[in-house]
Amino acid sequence: MLDRLGLLLPTYRAYEALRAVRGRGGESADGLPLPPARLRLMVAGVPQADWFLEGGQAAAQSIRDAVPLPLESMRSILDFGCGCGRVARWWGSLPGEIHGSDFNPTLVRWCRENLPFGTFAVNGAEPPLDYADDSFDLVYAMSVLTHLPVETQRLWLDELARVGREWVLVSIHGAPYRVRLTPEEQRRFDAGEIVVRWGVVAGTNLCTAFHPRGSLEQLAEPRFEVVSYLEEGARGNRPQDLVLLRTR
Repeated sequence: MLDRLGLLLPTYRAYEALRAVRGRGGESADGLPLPPARLRLMVAGVPQADWFLEGGQAAAQSIRDAVPLPLESMRSILDFGCGCGRVARWWGSLPGEIHGSDFNPTLVRWCRENLPFGTFAVNGAEPPLDYADDSFDLVYAMSVLTHLPVETQRLWLDELARVGREWVLVSIHGAPYRVRLTPEEQRRFDAGEIVVRWGVVAGTNLCTAFHPRGSLEQLAEPRFEVVSYLEEGARGNRPQDLVLLRTR
C-alpha cells in the first residue's frame, strides 16, 4: 500500500530516524570521529556505535583475507558504496591512495569532513563513475549489490571492471540467507534466480537482493573471472558471501 501511494521511502526513512534515537552515544578508540547514529543506521542497519566499529573492522579484515596481495602494496583502492566510512576508516595507515564513492551526498560529506586521508565523491544511481579506466588496484563493494535490482547490479559490475585494474571484491546474500525467503522466493532462488525485494527503493537497506551461488558469475561475464567464492566470508554485521573477481 505504501508503495502504491509513493510513501514507501519516506516511511522507511522515518522508521530509521526513530531507531537512530536509541543508538546515540558511543566512543571511538581509533582516534577518528564517530558518525551520528542516523548515519550509522543507514549504512550498517543498526545505530549502535560498537556494532558499527566492530563490524567495520571485521569487514576490513575480510578484505585483507580475501585479496591475494597485501593492501600495503597497492597504489590506489576504491571503496564503492563507502557510506560514512564504516570500512574506509580502517585504511588510514595505508601508503596508497584511498578513494570512496557513494550515491548519498550526506554520507560522502561526512567522510570528506572527518576522514582526511581519503578522497570521497558522489556517484549517480547508475554509472558512470568519475574515474578514468584502470584507476584502482582494488575495488570493493561491501553490501552494495545486496541492495540493488539485477539490471543495476549488471551495470555497476561493468563499471567496476572499467575502473579496476585487476581485483574487484563484492559481497552478496547467498545460500545462508535462503531461510529468510518465502516459499515462492525459495523456489525462484533454487532455480538460480536472483531474488530482489523492494527494488523501487534501490540503494536503501529495505531493497534486498539474494544471490544463488553461480548467479554472480553469470552477471559478471564476460568482464570478470571468479577467482574465489567464500561462503559467509564477508564478516561484519551479518556475514555475507564474499566473491573475488579478476578483470579479464
